[in-house]
Amino acid sequence: MKVPSLRLVLAVSLDGRLAPPEGGAAQLGGSGDRRVLEEALAWADGCLIGAETLRRHGSTCLIHAPDLLAQRLASGRGNQPVAVVVSSTARLSADLPFWQQPLERWLLAPAGTLPQQGFQRQLDHAGWPGALAALQAAGLERLVVLGGANLAAGLLAGGWIDALQLTLCPRLLGGPHSWVPLQAAVQGGAWQLEELRRLPADELLVRYRRVLAKP
Repeated sequence: MKVPSLRLVLAVSLDGRLAPPEGGAAQLGGSGDRRVLEEALAWADGCLIGAETLRRHGSTCLIHAPDLLAQRLASGRGNQPVAVVVSSTARLSADLPFWQQPLERWLLAPAGTLPQQGFQRQLDHAGWPGALAALQAAGLERLVVLGGANLAAGLLAGGWIDALQLTLCPRLLGGPHSWVPLQAAVQGGAWQLEELRRLPADELLVRYRRVLAKP
């Protein structure tokens, strides 16, 4: 079974947190993190984003850098990767800025889910093996995973993530909001360092690739 290559992209604190103890936005990542995020989006055919994350943030990330947009144009792809929303209900507010963003929107949800208008395509999600195979068959060979933590944990638990791209931000947050939930049963295994890059404002990009093949 052929499935896409998945890269998990996150900005985290030095203690591995995504949000402060009380929850909400931590405002992690500066201009350097934004650049490497857009580089990942330029690499991708699509991005996976959990519905709850989309509800909280209102929109997904877009490529703005002219050189990255030119690269995508030169390779015959659209300006932005497809936004694939992962949801069990497909209930999203019609007021979200997401609906006005200049990109293609797909829904990955259980069969029988009735999506609201705005999605150009819906694929069945009855488990990650079939869902990922369907995304591959639909032409999405490279996917960036943008969150949230439960989506990332589910993919890590199944061994579906091929690469980790983490921006380490020079802050300590504490609290329970780790980028891997404490209860998550993720697969073990070794990871090989592919890139280490110092970014502005003392941030550090690290990229690792899974050594073992997918299931």
